[in-house]
Amino acid sequence: MSGPLYSWGRYPHIPQRAYACSWRANVPAMLDSIVDAHGNTLPYGNGCSYGDSCLAASDWVLHMRPLDRFIHVDWQQGTIVAEAGVTLAEILAIAIPRGWFLSVTPGTQYATVGGAIANDVHGKNHHLRGTFGSHVRGFGLLRHGEELLTCSPSDNTMLFAATLGGLGLTGVITWAEIQLMPIYSSQVDSTMVRFDNLAEFFVLSAELDHQHEYSVAWIDCLAKGTQAGRGVFIVGDHARYGSLEVDNSPKLDVPLTPPVSLINNLSLRAFNEAYWRMHPVTRTHKRGSYKPFFYPLDSIRHWNRIYGRKGFQQYQCVIPDAVAEVALRELLSAIADSGQGSFLAVLKRCGDIASPGLLSFPLPGTSLALDFPQKANLAPLFARLNAIVREAGGRLYPAKDAQMSGSDFRQAYPAWEQLEALRDPSLISRFWKRVTE
Repeated sequence: MSGPLYSWGRYPHIPQRAYACSWRANVPAMLDSIVDAHGNTLPYGNGCSYGDSCLAASDWVLHMRPLDRFIHVDWQQGTIVAEAGVTLAEILAIAIPRGWFLSVTPGTQYATVGGAIANDVHGKNHHLRGTFGSHVRGFGLLRHGEELLTCSPSDNTMLFAATLGGLGLTGVITWAEIQLMPIYSSQVDSTMVRFDNLAEFFVLSAELDHQHEYSVAWIDCLAKGTQAGRGVFIVGDHARYGSLEVDNSPKLDVPLTPPVSLINNLSLRAFNEAYWRMHPVTRTHKRGSYKPFFYPLDSIRHWNRIYGRKGFQQYQCVIPDAVAEVALRELLSAIADSGQGSFLAVLKRCGDIASPGLLSFPLPGTSLALDFPQKANLAPLFARLNAIVREAGGRLYPAKDAQMSGSDFRQAYPAWEQLEALRDPSLISRFWKRVTE
């Protein structure tokens, strides 16, 4: 046993006791053992989920991170077969020097393969390549008391779809085959420009998204009036020439957790003002390493500690295209009025490529994500935000959530009953109990 383990947001602050699994051959016996002793469990990867979707209802998890071996690679076709505990960073470390990159990557390279599948993560190129699950060719799935199954678009297809974005509830993923994308260089050519309000974001997005592989925007969540929704628009592409080097630049570290959050109204306003003004008013081109482009926060080890002992909640929603600008203006107004939020608020368009998973988060629309230090007065703000999202026909991201109501979840994810029918009865999270019971 190892532990305790927590979710990345440290809220709810519920420690998980862990059975660490180091060998695939031992997974069935370990699953039997923990279920017999504690009634239910949940596979747990590298703790990159923010809320309670990675917390077992029993508070005893099967820790999959030690399953970190590569099983097979094909550098001609760009496919990797890896155990579920392999991180995206470990894939990049061997793939980049050979001219391959992840087809889809979230904002951290420290998620595991199993976690990326369970949350069907997406990235800055959703408009072109869909979700992570669109590039999964197959995986091994172990359900309690059953033989290991191979799931793919052609085998055990319902379990395949249910497991992509299925939050670890359909079974334990033991291995997966992933399709990579070819690159010529590990450098990224990017263009950035400052915009003055939300309307300008949508103009830039309509012009630039389809011209580039990657597109994302930072926004000032506290700006009001004519500057509401101001920010910095960034597009990028893998460079057509250059070296294929893995970025091993040193990291900063937050060595301890302060008693209170270092993110407050004063520090947030000062940072946002300075960050917005330091960016160019005209389009500026640059070439740089892939790491700060894709994973800016990964350069700070334990950055979640800056939110203090109470932790934080991330609020990530997606709003359908037809009402995105109006609803996002309402959301940003409510956030600015509250004086709360994060220095890293992300706005990006999601494309119309259908996600292969039953409970995958993206839909054709615009996604907003930002962090809030945990405080008692978050509840009324979230209630207001949730009402706006609900009215707009949007939804929240289960991988980031710690507060969504059951009725909102069931309305936003009508396929939840199909997942419940396919769920391994021995696997259940605190999130699933909260939104389905």
